[in-house]
Amino acid sequence: MSSGDKPRVAIVMGSESDRPFMTEAEKMLDELGIPSKLVVMSAHRTPAKVQEVPPPAAGQGIEVFNAGAGWAAALPGTIAAWTTLPVIG
Repeated sequence: MSSGDKPRVAIVMGSESDRPFMTEAEKMLDELGIPSKLVVMSAHRTPAKVQEVPPPAAGQGIEVFNAGAGWAAALPGTIAAWTTLPVIG
């Protein structure tokens, strides 16, 4: 993503150990010319962050969340509870 592009997709991972998988989504979005940003937050370890990041996202240009955390659905589900934007889990 170039520094002047507002991210349209928030790629959210539950921990740094998810990075090898979630960066594949970032690479694909880059190839498509869709600006994105990577965010680390956990529904279990950092629930306050999960509560505060999604609500203002639409006003910051985010159009969709792509969330993954291991093999669990807790992170996408928790994000969906705090936003009206689409969440892909």
